[in-house]
Amino acid sequence: MVSYIVRRVVYMAFVLVAISMVAFVIIQLPPGDYVTNMIDNMRLRGERVTDELVELLARRYGLDMPLHQQYLRWAWRILQGDFGRSMEYQRPVSQLIGDRLTLTVIISMTTLVFTYVMAIPIGIYSATRQYSVGDYLWTLFGFVGVATPNFLLAMLLMLFFSSTFGMDVGGLFSVEYELSAWSIAKVWDLIKHLPIPIVVLGTAGTAGLIRVLRASLLDELAKNYVVTAQAKGLPESRLVFKYPVRIALNPIISQVSNLLPAIVSGSTITSIVLNLPTVGPLLFGALQAQDMHLAAALVLMVSTLGVIGTLISDILLAIVDPRIRLEK
Repeated sequence: MVSYIVRRVVYMAFVLVAISMVAFVIIQLPPGDYVTNMIDNMRLRGERVTDELVELLARRYGLDMPLHQQYLRWAWRILQGDFGRSMEYQRPVSQLIGDRLTLTVIISMTTLVFTYVMAIPIGIYSATRQYSVGDYLWTLFGFVGVATPNFLLAMLLMLFFSSTFGMDVGGLFSVEYELSAWSIAKVWDLIKHLPIPIVVLGTAGTAGLIRVLRASLLDELAKNYVVTAQAKGLPESRLVFKYPVRIALNPIISQVSNLLPAIVSGSTITSIVLNLPTVGPLLFGALQAQDMHLAAALVLMVSTLGVIGTLISDILLAIVDPRIRLEK
């Protein structure tokens, strides 16, 4: 297991280098750049723009160099722990991401826990009570949850709480705590604001995992070893949890690699609707402004989450299912 993990970490380094190259090139593909957008805005405001000013801005932001030199300069700085300076915010990228990363991790991890804690017992119940009233109700929930976009659910909840209770459920803090330093009162205020984002962000994932686990467990329960064990009188609870559930969890565990980056990048619109100060809206704004250092760093971060999630899911699969061997 240890040698497998070491090999995978080495492979991850090469994969991330390749991803960083692709991300940097893709961000440059749209016509124009940050300086072009800045010049256009200056002209719209009626300001005088000279060729000398354009050349000065291009040199200032390193856009006068060929693309490969820009990438090598950016990559070398990353190896030194410097992600560059945001052109849009005029601040170091590491500071911008750091300001939002803590809240993003809190929301991501709590949503991930919520998704699995809800999906696994419901999926097991739905499979072991097939065609019961509860199974039909959870199946309906699964279809509705998968079909309803998160941002639409967010708007419906905001409308409901606003019209019914006069409450604003957007954001993660009350007005008095938004700019204040961290304290016990601010942490408690964050905890009070977390349920709505967690429910909104976790509903679709929970509904999808319920459907996957139900189908996988039903397939296992129909196999010969389960029928034989039932014929021998093995108690149902012991029978279900000893082997079928462990094997049926494989597709659930394998989706960890998708859930980690999806919670960050896939919830961008929902975060904008709920006014959540997370990484998603920051990435969206960076792509709009063609702020290449900020956008490339965020894309690299999301890709890293995906690669780490794949490693975690592979290790968990080997632990849960003894048929899977990571070594020769």
